[in-house]
Amino acid sequence: MQHLFIQLDDLSDEILIHILKKLYNVEVLYSLMGVNQRLNRIVHDTIFTRDLCLLECLPDNKTSSPLSDPILDRFCSKILPEIGHRIKTLYLERTSMERILSATNYPNLNNLSLCHIDSEVAMSLFDENKMIYFEHIINRIGYS
Repeated sequence: MQHLFIQLDDLSDEILIHILKKLYNVEVLYSLMGVNQRLNRIVHDTIFTRDLCLLECLPDNKTSSPLSDPILDRFCSKILPEIGHRIKTLYLERTSMERILSATNYPNLNNLSLCHIDSEVAMSLFDENKMIYFEHIINRIGYS
């Protein structure tokens, strides 16, 4: 029997999208954005950019941790500025929240979820002294 050698370029867009949907959007964007024009067009689809969980999901699928600094650096400097206008939902954790929200404008952001944050920290984020900061962030992401 002959060995079959199939590359990503041999697959149709529909099959490739079906396969990529099985992965986390963060992995797809980080790994494939900027590789070539075809993959760039595919990963810019709203399937991968509409809802973005900027956390690293651990193998047990029950817990997550912050993204590593190199991954977060690339997201904030390259990926988010390209797709910020497409994002409708962001899932963030408190240690990278400010950096991610300041990376670009998010004019279509409707939902912001903060993960791994206890009630005391959440309340401190919204105290009177920090409301000016959050008003700035809210204006930056496209709301007034």
